[in-house]
Amino acid sequence: MSAPQSPARRTVLKGAAALAGATGAGVTLAACSTESRSGGHTPATPTAPVDLGAAADVPVGGAKLYRENKLIVSCPAEGQYKAFSAQCTHAGCVLDKIVEGEGNCPCHGSRFDVTTGKVLRGPASDPLPAVPVRAENGKLVAG
Repeated sequence: MSAPQSPARRTVLKGAAALAGATGAGVTLAACSTESRSGGHTPATPTAPVDLGAAADVPVGGAKLYRENKLIVSCPAEGQYKAFSAQCTHAGCVLDKIVEGEGNCPCHGSRFDVTTGKVLRGPASDPLPAVPVRAENGKLVAG
């Protein structure tokens, strides 16, 4: 009687390659997540008031991206301001620019109306969360 044969080397290597590929896919998907490396979620809106600087920096009828604060502020009329999170609702990337009234997500191409937060183009399906904003002594304060 002969001893049972061990699996062929090619079979073992295929299994190892499949496992490595699955692990790599998990790492790639984690990079598109809004979870931080510490296991918690990065808040999409400020948890404390944020001083954004001069209110005059946001043009009437336009908008300004405060990328470092993850905020977009628009000014539909003199003295009126609306703010939204600038963190994409699809995968958590921060919007990188405003083009013709649309906030652009550089990661997967979602577009948002900067005056309403509404999704104009997916893959995002949820609007940008609104953030309270007010003008105080010529400065904008969000959150």
